[in-house]
Amino acid sequence: MAKSEQKTKRRRFGFHRWLIILLIVVNILLVRVYSPILPHIQVPAENVAGPFQIPLLGEMYLTNTLIASFLGALLLILLAISVRRGLRKDSMILTGVAGLVEVVMEALYNLTESTAGKHARRIFPWVATIVLVVLLANWLELIPGVDSVGWLHEVHGETEGYAAQELFRLGDMPVSTITPVDAAAEGDHSDGHLYGVIPFVRVASTDLNFTVALALVSVLVTQVIGVQSQGLGYFKKFINVGGSIKMWAKENLGPFDFIMPLLDIFVGFLELVAEIAKILSFSFRLFGNIFAGSVLLFVLGSMIPIFLQTGIGLFELFVGLIQALVFGMLTMVFMTMATQSHDEHEEGAAAH
Repeated sequence: MAKSEQKTKRRRFGFHRWLIILLIVVNILLVRVYSPILPHIQVPAENVAGPFQIPLLGEMYLTNTLIASFLGALLLILLAISVRRGLRKDSMILTGVAGLVEVVMEALYNLTESTAGKHARRIFPWVATIVLVVLLANWLELIPGVDSVGWLHEVHGETEGYAAQELFRLGDMPVSTITPVDAAAEGDHSDGHLYGVIPFVRVASTDLNFTVALALVSVLVTQVIGVQSQGLGYFKKFINVGGSIKMWAKENLGPFDFIMPLLDIFVGFLELVAEIAKILSFSFRLFGNIFAGSVLLFVLGSMIPIFLQTGIGLFELFVGLIQALVFGMLTMVFMTMATQSHDEHEEGAAAH
């Protein structure tokens, strides 16, 4: 190895090491100036603006999770534009963001093709879209300011609140932070009122409206793909009355000739219940994991704010990726199962 390369590596190592030390020192100083505070935690999304009168829909509010959904969609559009620009270049090998997306999409398509076979082209766009949407929604949690920067609002009653301290002004609008009441009283920054924070952006995956909507899309598209593959015969697994009709054509009815059609009807009912249960399973799995991660970041950040959240952030990076892949892979499996008829399952079992 050349001496110039060794010097370059040493310089990089030294720069990264001192950068980490600088970030730790800045973190400690900021914690000394602004004491960590546990944000208000609630399940429903907070209203940022409104109400707005919308024709045919009535009164609606702009929530912080809806803003996060718009930001996620914007990031997805920018990602698509970046990939399109990369594809327009004459280079045979994509680099940068376009290259990374190509690797991810190729891996997802190969996995879908190995599972769905000839139906992969129909299923893959839905799987890839769901994985990217959920992934970007989950990783918004790692951006500084999400869940922590927003409107100050006065709290009343037994709700926990904090004193406000003005930092500076943007025109006529004051930019403030909240501090513990004791610290604010010592610095004489309190105006006698207690405040809480309504964040401008809250992770969309921590809102059941978002997760239920994704689950409904996944389950409904699964039924559409099933009908496209099998026709109306797809609904036989939910309403299987063929055995009951054939039963009356027999001259001699045995006990099993009467019991088996009833079992087919009961199994169809269980299949219908299972499809509805998929919506609940999809929704609460994603919601529970991401909401719990947000609460973990809040609590540990308020108790041990110095550098510990970095490790939790890396953990949440991994959890967000896993949850996106789980949502997408389960959707792929259910769509693949919808393309296979009940008769094919029976023939496969008989062959084995």
